[in-house]
Amino acid sequence: MKLLAFLRPLLEAAALVAAVMLGLRLVTGLFSRKSYVYRLNYGRQLRLLFWPLLCLGVGLPFLGAFFYADALAPHEWALLLVMAAVVLGFAGPALLLHLQYAARNLHTTLVFEPKQNQLEVYEGATPIPFEKRDLLRVERVTCRSRRPFWSAYDYLRLHLRDGQVITLTSVLTDLQPLTEFLRSTPLERRQVWICWL
Repeated sequence: MKLLAFLRPLLEAAALVAAVMLGLRLVTGLFSRKSYVYRLNYGRQLRLLFWPLLCLGVGLPFLGAFFYADALAPHEWALLLVMAAVVLGFAGPALLLHLQYAARNLHTTLVFEPKQNQLEVYEGATPIPFEKRDLLRVERVTCRSRRPFWSAYDYLRLHLRDGQVITLTSVLTDLQPLTEFLRSTPLERRQVWICWL
């Protein structure tokens, strides 16, 4: 009960902050023009993490029963372990993928404007110089199943002639328009169950 009394104000505050941020994002989105510069932003990350965080938010209060493990009956232990497996089985891979992708593209900036034939990648403030003709091949890796929480995580690898590999992940932007833009480059498509880098 003390844990629930402690978590309730925190969850209410988090919901209020999320609602204010969403409201501000909607209002500012009405008056801004489309941007062609992609970085890690809170809106995209919140969109990708919504279901895993909701699953954790629903399941974590039940997992608090592990603190009272000595008072649980064997059938309660079994139910608790099943609940823990379900919560961590659904939310865990998505959270790990998100952390991995965010760490990979934390300092990456993508400038992509297909109408102007513009594609630039920056690591920090340093541009990675390449032209479309410098691309040896493009590797697109997507999730085989579209149902789990981690299915929205995919990545694109640009293999340059000098041996350098640029990895762009779905935490930056939707990669389908970029893949279509690079259709004249040899494209390798792979589908895997979970898109680990």
